[in-house]
Amino acid sequence: MSKVTVSSKYQIVIPLAIRRQLDIKKGQKLHIVVKDHSINLLPDYPLIQMKGYLRGMSQSIERDEEDRQRCYSKMN
Repeated sequence: MSKVTVSSKYQIVIPLAIRRQLDIKKGQKLHIVVKDHSINLLPDYPLIQMKGYLRGMSQSIERDEEDRQRCYSKMN
């Protein structure tokens, strides 16, 4: 686990090892997902680059009720 510091402008620097591991480039967009008091940064990749990314993933994972309700409420 890496540790970062929030600057006076509320900015953080993603450590080099993580940038290399995820192939994050300068100027690339990241999605911020907040859940259960944690922050997740997800790299924004072009859709064509994601082709086959989830191949072999189990489809038997069931989302919890809170996630389903949140998803349905956004659709309406």
